[in-house]
Order: sequence, then structure tokens, then C-alpha cells
Amino acid sequence: MVRKELLCVAPQDAAPWREQGGWDDWDIRHAADLKEAGRILRGKHYLVGLMLLDAPSGDAEAQARRFLLDHWRVSWVGVLSAGALAEPGWRRLVGDHFCDFHTHPVDVARLRHTLGHALGHAALRGGHDIGEAAPAARETALKGRSQAIAQLRRDIAKVASAAAPVLIWGESGSGKELTAKAIHDQSARRDGPFVPINCGAIPASLIQSELFGHERGAFTGAARDKRGLIESAAGGTVFLDEIGDLPMELQSNLLRFLQEKTVSRLGSTHSVAVDARVIAASHVNLQRAVAQGRFREDLFYRLNVLGLDVPPLRERKDDLSLLAHHFFSLFSSERAPRVKGFSSAALHALSGHDWPGNVRELINRVRRAMVMAEGQLIAARDLGLDGGIGVAVEALDGARHRAEREAIRASLASAGNNLSQAARELGVSRMTLYRLLDKHGLAP
Repeated sequence: MVRKELLCVAPQDAAPWREQGGWDDWDIRHAADLKEAGRILRGKHYLVGLMLLDAPSGDAEAQARRFLLDHWRVSWVGVLSAGALAEPGWRRLVGDHFCDFHTHPVDVARLRHTLGHALGHAALRGGHDIGEAAPAARETALKGRSQAIAQLRRDIAKVASAAAPVLIWGESGSGKELTAKAIHDQSARRDGPFVPINCGAIPASLIQSELFGHERGAFTGAARDKRGLIESAAGGTVFLDEIGDLPMELQSNLLRFLQEKTVSRLGSTHSVAVDARVIAASHVNLQRAVAQGRFREDLFYRLNVLGLDVPPLRERKDDLSLLAHHFFSLFSSERAPRVKGFSSAALHALSGHDWPGNVRELINRVRRAMVMAEGQLIAARDLGLDGGIGVAVEALDGARHRAEREAIRASLASAGNNLSQAARELGVSRMTLYRLLDKHGLAP
């Protein structure tokens, strides 16, 4: 049975209806103003709140709106004067943020009935357990209760206690960087820096300088000495995402760092010792890349001391509802004020989708739905999973995939299978072209 706990936001002398009795079965916490109510809600979650709104003048409406945007998880019932409802701003506030309202003079029996209904509905909606504080706005821990994610957590705990390099494999959008951060946060290096580097996002002409640094005058525009990203991770962890996109000539430099724990800045004649743990990740099969001559075998074995596989979202469908609610909370400042959560049909639709874009796709769909939903609850169509928008999106993705494949084939044909020339025609690096060939199953 749900406990009848209520947060009442009203001045002590402004709630005479409390003196009429009948509240013995309610555990009521009183807050004199919004500031005090905010402090209470940071330490304890309430499913239902009661707010007295009797000040339609000044900036009271703006203050109440900011408060309600921050504490949208509570189902609020308002008590206000009939005069307040004559103000357009207050009418919008009540319509956007309150599940119900009463005007003075208050019918106490009806108010108790309203609060009981709001409490029951909030409990059915699956709110946080009573007594728990609301989750931190930017919590980054791995989320999920599925067997796959539980195994990953156990593996992370084991890997974190070691000092050896880690190689993470996972599909795009599955959470490889989040896994690397979890390893760092549970390791002895947790107080040191965590430096993520996307090897596929740095232009080939800059990647050596970015990774290993440079000395003043090493090249045109190098006006001062610069530490590289690896050097900046001293005492902590460097995360090399999409390591398969690292050019072959820089793979030898990374291998030297792994062997000797030193880096040489561009233009320097000496080495700098760097104590940083390396975690690398890739969504391509690096063993296949080694066999095709696109990745150094010795570097692969140096990195693949401790291997982890991040499960794709289609293998974690038990986590979909929890993850969807987590991202709803995480990006709550972006939602339309009226949107309070997910319909049961929307949650069912999440389970029926295969999630080719993994967690990143889920985040994007939830954020879009939070803005575009027209009702209080997100529907399957808002997520693009009702067979309409979803089918169109998947068809568009398929068309893009086919167009990309044909563009690669045409460039290879016009370049006489010269990969360097084909990469230039496509406007990508040679390593990116190798990755695209692997993605589309095309022979180089």
C-alpha cells in the first residue's frame, strides 16, 4: 500500500483548511516557501505535492514556473484564488504543471479526495520509491537490470582493479565510452584525469600533434609548446575511441608508448615519461583488420590484454523502460511542460524495435518525443515507432546505406581500386575508407 506522504508548500498561517481535521492518515511535510520546498525535495522524493498560489502579482508566477520545471516528477495540486485564474500567466502555469487545482474557499473533503487520486495515479505511473531522493541530473552510471548489463558490471569491476590496457568492442552507440569511464571511476586512478579521444574525428594532418603534442616551431603556426592528449592524461586514463581509424604511421607511436610509457612531441629530440592507463575501443573487428593489413598485429595484442564486449541494446530489452525513463529525467529541461512520461503503448513499442543505433538511437528518439508529444504521455508515434514515422526513418536509413555503398563502389572503380585516390574522391581518410569497406562487406 502506498503511504500517504504529502509535501505542502504554503505559509504556516495561510492554510486554515488544515485545522478542519480529517488529515490523520496523511504524513504532511510543511514548507513555508519554494526555497524550503526545494531543499526538502533534494533530500526526499514525494509523489504528491500541494501548493498554495495566492500571489498573482510581481514575479511570483515566474518563480513558481522555475520551481515546477525543476520538480516536475511530483504530481502537484494547486490551491489558488479565483482572481489568480483571471491572469493568463497563472492559467498557463496551472495547465502546464498541475494535475488538478482548487479555488478558495476550499472544500476540504474534495481536496483530500483529489490528493488521494493524484497519489494513486502517481504510484501507478511508476514514480520513484517514496523516501528516495530524486536522481542527480547528470548521473552517468551504467543503467540496467538485465543479465547482459549485470555481467558487464561484474567484468568492469574485475578489469578496473588491474593496470593493464583494455580493449572494448561494441556496436556504434552501445556505450563504449560509458564503459571506459566506469572502468576509470572504479580504478585506483579515479582521482586522475579521464581523457577521451575519438581517433576517427581528428583530421589526419593534426592527429599526431593532438595525440603526442608538439614543440614550438615544429610546423607553421606552432607558436608555443603544447602537451598532447596522451600526456594530459598523466596519472589517469586515456580512452582511444575508434582505435581502428588511427593511421598506420601513428599506430607505431602508440605501440612505443605502450611499451616504454614515453611520448615524443612533434619536433622534439627527447621523450617525456607519461604514466597513463590506455583503454581503447572499436566497433570494427580488429582481428579482421589485422588480417587485412589495416591494423598492426603487435599493437592489437598490446591493447587486447583485457577484452570487454558491450552488449547491443537489442540484447538488453529488459532495460528499455528503465533507460527510457532515465533519459527522460536526464533531459527533462528540454521537454514540453505538459509531458509527464510514457504511455504503456509507447513502452511496449520500445520492446518491439531492434535498435540498430543502440543507446544513442534511444536517446535521440526520447529527446525528440519529449519535444513533439502533444499529450501528457509520450505515445508510440512520438517515438517514431508506430509503423509510420519509424518505417519512413528506417527506409531513409536504408536508402542512405545503399547510396553510401554505391558511392564507394563508383569511387573504387574510377580510381582503378587505388584506395588512396578513392578516399580523396570521397573526402575521407584512408582508414575511414577501410572502415566503410568493412561496414559494407566490400573487398579492398
